[in-house]
Amino acid sequence: MNTPGNNISKDVSALANTAAQTAEGAVRLAQQGASRVADGVNEVRAQTGTAFKHLAHDTELLAQHSKEALRESMEQLRERSLQTRDSAATYVQHEPIKSVLIAAAVGAALMGMLTLLNRPRR
Repeated sequence: MNTPGNNISKDVSALANTAAQTAEGAVRLAQQGASRVADGVNEVRAQTGTAFKHLAHDTELLAQHSKEALRESMEQLRERSLQTRDSAATYVQHEPIKSVLIAAAVGAALMGMLTLLNRPRR
């Protein structure tokens, strides 16, 4: 016989089973979501690591190229200064009087500039 108490008991039991199934489904969905998030984080971490490795490699290459360019520039500057020194020495040997006069004029000009710069301001 079906009594109202039995019907309520069956309804409560069915409701409890439905709630338990819903809760289990929610837990499964949460676990799946967490798993997807973890997979995404791992993928981003791998991509970021690769990007940082590429960045570090590119930075090393740039530093190496810069170092080589600086070395070449220094060598060119050194060669030019040696050429200028040799040219000046040759000029002094061929034109000693002119060289002395030019040196005196440059010295006088520098002294004049220093005198103007050291003057007290009014």
